[in-house]
Amino acid sequence: MVNLAYAGRTYPPTAPYAVGREHVRDFARAVGATHPAHHDVAAARALGHPDVIASPTFAVVVAQRAEAQLIEDPDAGIDFSRVVHAEERFTHHRPIHAGDELVTVLHVDGIVERAGLSMVTTRCEIAAADGEPVATVVSTLAVRGPEQPVRGPEQPTGAPA
Repeated sequence: MVNLAYAGRTYPPTAPYAVGREHVRDFARAVGATHPAHHDVAAARALGHPDVIASPTFAVVVAQRAEAQLIEDPDAGIDFSRVVHAEERFTHHRPIHAGDELVTVLHVDGIVERAGLSMVTTRCEIAAADGEPVATVVSTLAVRGPEQPVRGPEQPTGAPA
């Protein structure tokens, strides 16, 4: 099960993530974002941006790199094979664009257990290398507990499986 003591934990800032122009373009193609500012530098600059801008959900790429600190922490007790994303919310302070160097601080805002399911809520504060806030990503992961034996209709509760 998930270690409840991790609620309230804050991880150190990640190493900077360099947002590449092709990363932005590839992600935009993958999610079907067709606005020219996601693909064409001239179109983005015409809108006042220094380079192509990422589609809004691109922030998940950066956030998941930070969330890996929790997922890969053996003492956290999270078996990723038992994880389902329950919710994800984005708050953008400014667009992410190619050329950004982004640093993320991961906060474990809460862990709640119910009926063998742990709900883990994390918050990733993404900032430019100079500290300028860029985005906040709040995720809730549902972590299933250990498998329970399945009982058939002919097996009363309490009978050996």
